[in-house]
Amino acid sequence: MSDLEEYEVAIIGAGWAGTSVSYTLKQASIRHIVIERNRICETWRSQRWASFRMNTPNVMTVLPGDRYEGPAPEGYMTCDEFVRMVQNYVTSHDLPLREHTLVEDVRLLEESFEIHTSSGALRADHIVVASGNLNIPRRPKLADRIPPSVLQIDGAGYRNADSLAPGAVLVIGCGNTGGQIAEELVQSGRKVFLSTGRNGRVPRRYRGRDIFLWLTDTGRMGKARTRESGRGLIGATHTISLQSLSAQGVVLLGRLADISAQGRLKFADTLAESAAFGDEMSAMLRQEIDDYIALEGLDAPDAMPDPAETIEPRYPEPPKLEIDLADEGITTVLWSTGLRGDFSWLRVPGALDEKGNPVQHRCISVPGIYFTGLDTSESLRAGTVLVAVEEAERIAGHIAANRK
Repeated sequence: MSDLEEYEVAIIGAGWAGTSVSYTLKQASIRHIVIERNRICETWRSQRWASFRMNTPNVMTVLPGDRYEGPAPEGYMTCDEFVRMVQNYVTSHDLPLREHTLVEDVRLLEESFEIHTSSGALRADHIVVASGNLNIPRRPKLADRIPPSVLQIDGAGYRNADSLAPGAVLVIGCGNTGGQIAEELVQSGRKVFLSTGRNGRVPRRYRGRDIFLWLTDTGRMGKARTRESGRGLIGATHTISLQSLSAQGVVLLGRLADISAQGRLKFADTLAESAAFGDEMSAMLRQEIDDYIALEGLDAPDAMPDPAETIEPRYPEPPKLEIDLADEGITTVLWSTGLRGDFSWLRVPGALDEKGNPVQHRCISVPGIYFTGLDTSESLRAGTVLVAVEEAERIAGHIAANRK
């Protein structure tokens, strides 16, 4: 008989996804362990900037079995507040957590999985991967051409404006991270350049409610997300648009196209297209909400102009298609060009594709392997706390039906 610790389920990762599954398994009396490489919500602790706030309003930022009962249902938690919420969740529900334990290797041995960690080995009948696929910054190969005299950081490594060397900043990527950081930097007095893409725009509030409340009611958040564009730009507490950024002094550029060895950057003439796409996405969402209100006969306030959407833009004319880092005084390039996951420790045949990405459908992979908290195209909610209950119940139900 093996002298290894044995569990029915091992959950890898103690963020919102992993702790949600843990709570649901405990409710079903399924013996399990949650293994965390460092601390609860480590990615949230170490890869968010100081002023970061949750995109979802407080009333929606809840885990299974809990509900928000505070004074600000449509407020937005800071990162520290969110981490404390998850910590309190683990404590109040007495979830079985093992922190500061790095999972180094998971393999299928006979009919169970052997998990090798920095503090020893254990076995489990099922593995729930809750480490996420948005924790390793991605940079294009073009980044190798940036002169060594210019600091390069990723959005996950940014903390605040004072942490950067004096000088102008070029932000590449205009999703939530790029747009919010660009606004913070320009408001701190920095000269800021922003390379834009096809991200679209999501207004923060509309007709008296937070946009996520409306989009959940209309069913929009449950629809599949296309890969034609990145996630729409949304402000932390207010709407951010390309025109509002330009009005504050951010110099807007098109998509980054090339970098010369001398530090000259070329940009595609796509700014007008990106701005128009943002306007179109916002108008589409607002129209869907208007139609829903009319269909349901709801008593909602009239639509009011959003200053961030009605402000006169100050786009470069003609468009700037080339800049020189030294001439513009740019000392920092901040890459906001996406994130990926690292699942190299999961050595179970069929669980990952040839690129190392999870092979799963609605959380379920090869027998005994589950993934939760992934940012996928399954729905607009995927990868956010909005799927916590749904995915936890799906995984726990499947495990319960396949217990050994």
